[in-house]
Amino acid sequence: MLNRYLDIAPEVKKALDEGKPVVALESTIISHGMPYPQNKETALKVEEIIRSCGAVPATIAIIGGRLKAGLTADEIDYLGKAGHAVTKASRRDLPVLVAKGMDGACTVTTTMMIAAMAGIKVFATGGIGGVHRGAETTMDISADLEELAKTPVLVVCAGAKAILDLGLTLEYLETKGVTVIGYGTKELPAFYTRSSGFGVDYELDTPDEVAKAFHVKQVLGQEGGMLVTNPIPQQYSMDPAVINKAIDEAVAECKAKGVHGKETTPFLLAKVKELTGGDSLESNIQLVFNNARVASQIACSLSKLENNG
Repeated sequence: MLNRYLDIAPEVKKALDEGKPVVALESTIISHGMPYPQNKETALKVEEIIRSCGAVPATIAIIGGRLKAGLTADEIDYLGKAGHAVTKASRRDLPVLVAKGMDGACTVTTTMMIAAMAGIKVFATGGIGGVHRGAETTMDISADLEELAKTPVLVVCAGAKAILDLGLTLEYLETKGVTVIGYGTKELPAFYTRSSGFGVDYELDTPDEVAKAFHVKQVLGQEGGMLVTNPIPQQYSMDPAVINKAIDEAVAECKAKGVHGKETTPFLLAKVKELTGGDSLESNIQLVFNNARVASQIACSLSKLENNG
């Protein structure tokens, strides 16, 4: 039975009913990740890329207390204009936002939750959250990692955001039993750059290979999702020295100003953008486009597998 608070867009519902590929998209990147109108334009372009690859996009958000799997262009524009006035919604926020009829921009966590409620199995994002630097004392660990451990959605990303402690993030995922796939790489991508120095669990090189692994995971009855890390295209990859210097400065300022909790990631990303003269924003946009293409190809392969039994 579908959740009484869930609204599935007609185009998305039709695709799901017919066993066609659907790709979920988050909405935090619209309201908290970029300025207007770049946020709206990027969100609409990502949907266009997914359609061109033969899948149906489902941008996910909370509007007026309704869990929305699939937004209209007007709803995307509304989130883009509202920006930070929209609550950045993680798992803990959902009950209150829905009960009070409020709006929420969905993080990786809540996008996975609502996608799973709707029956969507593939999700494209920029980068996942993870273990923040200094988490051994602050305990600042993204809820994204817990969600990956229990919610059956395959997530395509460009690795964990480079502002995080990537080594500890991988350790946490291993503890939670989450398989980390390198798409065409043996090394974890570091969001703005193609390499991090950390290895992944397995390298898989085609959409069919990834889809089969996820399909088998479901047939085996294992709970949780799968993480597919897809490196940023070479031409948009940033100089590691430049981006790491900017990240170190941003982390130091974040600590000095006492920024913590859900405000940490938006603060760090904005500061890195400022320090790199906007180059990091362009890289961010391009890696999202790339992830949308790969996620669409995987969704198409997965739907063929499922339809053929």
